[in-house]
Amino acid sequence: MNNRILVTDEALKNDSSYLDFIKNNPGYSTLKVRASAANEAYPIEGVSIVVSKVIGNYDVVFYEGKTDSSGMINNIILPSPRAIQNDMEVPSFTEYQLIAKSEVDDFYKVYNFSVCCGITVIQYINITPKVMEERYGY
Repeated sequence: MNNRILVTDEALKNDSSYLDFIKNNPGYSTLKVRASAANEAYPIEGVSIVVSKVIGNYDVVFYEGKTDSSGMINNIILPSPRAIQNDMEVPSFTEYQLIAKSEVDDFYKVYNFSVCCGITVIQYINITPKVMEERYGY
């Protein structure tokens, strides 16, 4: 089991696995989160979001927060591999995990996503209210 630790924790400054991760991910990418129901017609405020990555013996948390009144979280900055230098180079990716939780609808879901340098990733979170789930099996 990995220890959960915030990316700002002092323990990471000397951790060889984390230092290797930063060395291999000198660029950055942006993550946006959109939580909604009814085919994105109804934004869901207050969905808890945790973005993390297992690095060595730690589950490093890069972001913790809640969606705003528009169901959004904008501009989560994440380390990523360097940008490609020419058209012949294959881009490298870094994988992260996003956990979305909402107590209102008893919702919990884990998403895995990848980023590469300079790219904005949008993670859509579709929450089906329990009433719809019970009535229609969604």
